[in-house]
Amino acid sequence: MPKQLSVKLTRLELEVMEILWRLGQAAVREAQEALPAAKRPAYTTVQTIIRRLEQKGAVRQVKKIGNAFVYAPAITRQAAHRRLIDEFLAVFGGSARPLLAYLVEAGKLRLEDVREIERLLDSEGGETETPRRRNRNYEP
Repeated sequence: MPKQLSVKLTRLELEVMEILWRLGQAAVREAQEALPAAKRPAYTTVQTIIRRLEQKGAVRQVKKIGNAFVYAPAITRQAAHRRLIDEFLAVFGGSARPLLAYLVEAGKLRLEDVREIERLLDSEGGETETPRRRNRNYEP
């Protein structure tokens, strides 16, 4: 099972990781051919990316077929996404409020998303009630 390692990944490394997460494992050629044809990097570029991912501990060799190594993810998609989100939130001093406010204003956060967040907070033992909900006389 992939471990929860925190690895900083570039945009192109994330694209290759998405391929590996989707396929489970792949040789360099398979990963390269799975990338969108319109912006597909050269085989040697993908090979370099996979070698860097291996050095970072994000992928591992699982077998060799002829001269080709087959690679599998060594980190989970969730671990990679958490690292990106943590870095992004650091821009806002660690607060998610500016991000949430933008998502609401842009119409990208729907009521069902908020309900799912509340459910997650409830399952974590967090408090989801706002002061206004607890006390109808609350004045902001």
